[in-house]
Amino acid sequence: MSDRSLSFRAPSLVVQIIIGLLAGIVLALAWPQGARAAGLLGTVFVSALKAVAPALVLILVTASIANHQQGQKTHIRAILLLYVVGTLAAALVGVLASTLFPSTLLLKAPTDAGLSAPGGIGEVLRTLLMQIVDNPVNALLHANYIGLLAWAVGLGLALRHAGAGTRAVVADLSAAITWIVRMVIRLAPLGVFGIVASLLAESGLGALKAYLHVLCVLVGAMLFMAFVGNPLIVAVVTRRNPYPLVLRCLRESGITAFFTRSSAANIPVNLELCRKLGLHEETYSVAIPLGATINMAGAAITISVLTLAAVHTLGIAVDLPTSLLLSVVAAVGACGASGVPGGSLLLIPLACGLFGISNDVAMQVVAVGFVVGVVQDSAETALNSSTDVVFVAAAEQARGRG
Repeated sequence: MSDRSLSFRAPSLVVQIIIGLLAGIVLALAWPQGARAAGLLGTVFVSALKAVAPALVLILVTASIANHQQGQKTHIRAILLLYVVGTLAAALVGVLASTLFPSTLLLKAPTDAGLSAPGGIGEVLRTLLMQIVDNPVNALLHANYIGLLAWAVGLGLALRHAGAGTRAVVADLSAAITWIVRMVIRLAPLGVFGIVASLLAESGLGALKAYLHVLCVLVGAMLFMAFVGNPLIVAVVTRRNPYPLVLRCLRESGITAFFTRSSAANIPVNLELCRKLGLHEETYSVAIPLGATINMAGAAITISVLTLAAVHTLGIAVDLPTSLLLSVVAAVGACGASGVPGGSLLLIPLACGLFGISNDVAMQVVAVGFVVGVVQDSAETALNSSTDVVFVAAAEQARGRG
């Protein structure tokens, strides 16, 4: 066998995912019935990610804190500040996009009594507090990542006083579950193939035509934030060319998140990307799960754009102070959005309340959100999840670690 044949390497995971995407499109067009059956592959892949993510967060963060050496800096404060600035900036971008390109909706969808939206900022904060003090077993069962983070931090701090042997066992357990996660991630090409094939075969894009304008505003604002807003923030913080980092994160994290449509499910992917970027494990093992729960730039855009679409439909005048207030409410509400598909939509009535819009009308806007959610939620999650890695890496580069 020649040396040339020995040098053959399998394509990278990103290339394999793109191949799976194209294969899914071809199957959906050529054999819709088979494409629906292939959806099982996508379901298995996303379910596997969601199964390992809660345990990964609990064990990895616990091990990271328990084995933290005194004097090592993790830059969590800087990362938290970037999360807050990025989410607020995204909300402002959503408000600006809606002002420049106002959308109107067909508010004829029936309300769904089964949906329950928060009644105010106080309720959102109360929900966050109750998630923090949740039972750890219940948090694992229901993927309550805020509760898992709280328990992981508590256990990690307590185990720092344990013996070296105990801390070594925790570190070994963290390494073992990380290995399992890497095995799951290798299934991504098959998962994307199944997701795309079944989605196109069952739904198509016909349902989006009636809401094409608002969808373009949503996706356009998210693209602006991904390719202009985030790079500007990174450039200010690091004083470097931000695009190599931003584009890599979009390619290796955003693509997977686009199809899984879950920031929580994409946590293992982001942790692996941070490892490949050579970032400090004690930093990203805490910051990435935290970002999946509170760094929600895409959710802030969704809340602000759909709320203003309802406002424009009803002919309500909006002044500058109210627009700024909406941006703050959208940013705070986005931080309370769950890391699961559609998690931001039920916070729209909260923002609509600023304009005196009734809950019945607001829930119709939520219904519209589910219609465009085929594309909107995917783009939102891609922005949310890729931004987590962007800001963690930016914080480390700013301190000379990158």
